[in-house]
Amino acid sequence: MSDVLPLVEARLCTTLGEPDARAAVTFLGTDRVEVLRFPGQDRDGEAGEIVRYATLGMSAQPMADPAVLLADPVKGPRAELVISVRAGLADTDKLLRPLAVLAASPQVEGVIVAPGASLDVGEPLWPGAPFTSVLVAEPGGLVEDLDLDAPLDPVRFLPLLPMTANEAAWKRVHGAQALQERWLTNGTDLRDPSRRSVPLD
Repeated sequence: MSDVLPLVEARLCTTLGEPDARAAVTFLGTDRVEVLRFPGQDRDGEAGEIVRYATLGMSAQPMADPAVLLADPVKGPRAELVISVRAGLADTDKLLRPLAVLAASPQVEGVIVAPGASLDVGEPLWPGAPFTSVLVAEPGGLVEDLDLDAPLDPVRFLPLLPMTANEAAWKRVHGAQALQERWLTNGTDLRDPSRRSVPLD
């Protein structure tokens, strides 16, 4: 179902503008995953531009429940990943490979990536980053779901929110919603590539 990808790329470009860079990663036994870089289109006060990275390729196949022996090649949830960071504060372009690794995880590990889940790449998301994992947030806020012809499920564009090790551990105990409420209560700038952990006492 590779014909899904041109539609996905068109939706991304319509929403985020034209990408100024892209990289392709292929893992053994998986389809190619591209990561597109979208430069900031607006300025958020004095904080600087927002750059966004989005995967392209994860939605070519539906995600399958690892408990099902024979996966349906057509039906099942489809998604791409999007992460937003403030430009110029860290070498966030090194995020391309870790993001591709996360996008390939449904094929490699047989997992379904859904809102509320934690994903960990086991290394800093970019050089010097205080984050090795991300929280999968609810879709629809930045890029609208892309409806496909029946019987295909729509493609959902899932925002990723970087988590510090302490936040990830706290989330495992208290849940995703509680962590997001902490971030909101404390006015945490989740797009700051060098932010510190939110107070968790």
